[in-house]
Amino acid sequence: MKEICSKLNNLHIGIVGCGWLGIRMARKWQIKNDLYTTTTSPDKIGALTFQGLNPRLIDFNTDNSTVDILTWEVVSSLDVLIITFPISSRKDQDRNNIKRRIHNLSKFIGNFDGQLFFMDSTSVYPDEQKEFIEDDISIENVVAEYLLRAAYPEVNILRLGGLMGDDRQLHKYNVSNLDAPVNHVHFEDIIAIIEKMIENRSRSKIYNIVAPVHPTKREVICEQTGQPYKEDKREIGRLISSRRLMEELDYHFIYPDPRYFILS
Repeated sequence: MKEICSKLNNLHIGIVGCGWLGIRMARKWQIKNDLYTTTTSPDKIGALTFQGLNPRLIDFNTDNSTVDILTWEVVSSLDVLIITFPISSRKDQDRNNIKRRIHNLSKFIGNFDGQLFFMDSTSVYPDEQKEFIEDDISIENVVAEYLLRAAYPEVNILRLGGLMGDDRQLHKYNVSNLDAPVNHVHFEDIIAIIEKMIENRSRSKIYNIVAPVHPTKREVICEQTGQPYKEDKREIGRLISSRRLMEELDYHFIYPDPRYFILS
């Protein structure tokens, strides 16, 4: 495993939604920074507290007519705030649900004016056989991004590919369409890109974050399981490009090829 050292020092960082990705961010950064987290699960409070991650229990799906959400008591001291919980999903594009979550989030983080990051998904792009760049789907056409940018004009929006690394390996999942290319990203690259954006004081950016190499699902699974690979056919497929962030940030992926994520 490549050991990637954090460049962040002496920052107060908030992670709203400390799930699979959020906990990996927090563990990386807590050595030299102060971390504050949220969770929707009462069962996680004890573990997050034990790890020194200063958790707060909050559910942004709450009907605000019955529960009053108060501003996070630490928000005024935060330098960086990262939103990782799903404001919308493929299964839930209901505008009213999205508006309620953003309304509740806005009450929770108030007038935060530090560096703000929103982790969205490349699922915003249609299932078409072409390469997509950020401008192909504008923020105005993604309800969650549009409403969040309206409330916080300087939010950085990161559209993440399929999250992989550690225990997340493609061969563990029930996978269909094995000849389609993958659009995956290693969590270490997401962390490193956010670090670079913090260092650059980036604001109001929108980036796809996807490993630049796009092998087929079959190639990835064969590599992970040690099986021989024989290419029968390969779809043109739906490809998500990270060229913009690579050029603007001068970023070189730690794990550019999803076939070798298993080595991490």
